[in-house]
Amino acid sequence: MSALEIRDIRKTFGHVETLKGIDITLESGEFLVLLGSSGCGKSTLLNIIAGLAQPTSGDVRIGERSVLGVHPKDRDIAMVFQSYALYPNLSVRRNIGFGLEMRKVPAVTREAAINDVARLLQIENLLDRKPSQLSGGQRQRVAIGRALVRKPDVFLFDEPLSNLDAKLRMEMRTEIRRLHQMLKTTVVYVTHDQVEAMTLATRIAVMRDGRIEQIGTPEEIYNRPATQYVAAFVGAPPMNMLEARIEQGKLAIAGTDVTLSLPEGLAGTVSDGQTVTLGIRPEILRIAGPDEQGLGVTVEVDELTGPERVVTGKVGGQLIVATLPAATRVSSGEVLNLAFDSRAMHLFDVGTGRNLAP
Repeated sequence: MSALEIRDIRKTFGHVETLKGIDITLESGEFLVLLGSSGCGKSTLLNIIAGLAQPTSGDVRIGERSVLGVHPKDRDIAMVFQSYALYPNLSVRRNIGFGLEMRKVPAVTREAAINDVARLLQIENLLDRKPSQLSGGQRQRVAIGRALVRKPDVFLFDEPLSNLDAKLRMEMRTEIRRLHQMLKTTVVYVTHDQVEAMTLATRIAVMRDGRIEQIGTPEEIYNRPATQYVAAFVGAPPMNMLEARIEQGKLAIAGTDVTLSLPEGLAGTVSDGQTVTLGIRPEILRIAGPDEQGLGVTVEVDELTGPERVVTGKVGGQLIVATLPAATRVSSGEVLNLAFDSRAMHLFDVGTGRNLAP
């Protein structure tokens, strides 16, 4: 039995169609991340699952029942918001247990549940404090605790780490991942941060303009992007996109005299004279060997990030970025001969943006 099923969900505001037919089936224990830029419809979809908004058409099923028209409190879901949404006048203990209190759960049962969640989140020493006495990371733990204590069928997270600084975001990502591995809960998590998506999800749904561009495991999304949009959105630095053309069965890079052999898997998917977009991830580029053909990249900027050196340059007038070992010495204006494994490159159709790999 599926924990959550979304069937052809559409949402229209006036003449604007925000969601354009979303279909997702989520099995029990999965961690699904809805990933996309602002305005793609991911928070609207989460609100429809939660019951905070109603779809124009389609169905949402939790377990075996449709929850359309069912009040949010009766859907057996719990939601963690970006803004924490804690009651400032209540202690941490009462914030965590407030939902149980409203459901008339006996005080002894309620207290035991609060203590269990506090121990799990390592906030036992904070139970008598008020939210104003907590750090951002501690407040988010309390918000997560308030969701956990109800033991719902589905947890919903709406960009819960956006208000935290970089170090706290990393710590909370680890904490959320640990909790999911321990509890095996079903989670739908909204974010625009591809690092959060890659590190947390069992599956990622990349959204764009109210549609799902691709859904798959983090490995599938990263290594086999279905479209140029997915390829460019997931990855830091983003995938390089170069103009190219198929000439006599080889790939000619625009603005250069470089021609590359096509891998067997791609050779049969293109035709002579076809214009394509070549996708190369920065991390697969490396300094070419003495007798190895590569791309002549004129260095414009190099940035040392600590573990690696990010080099930005141009090849045939086109911008390209490479991540090289930190010890690599480069200077502005220098021409680097950069090579890569052709099996790791991607070709995208110029018109549709679809990956041409079979």
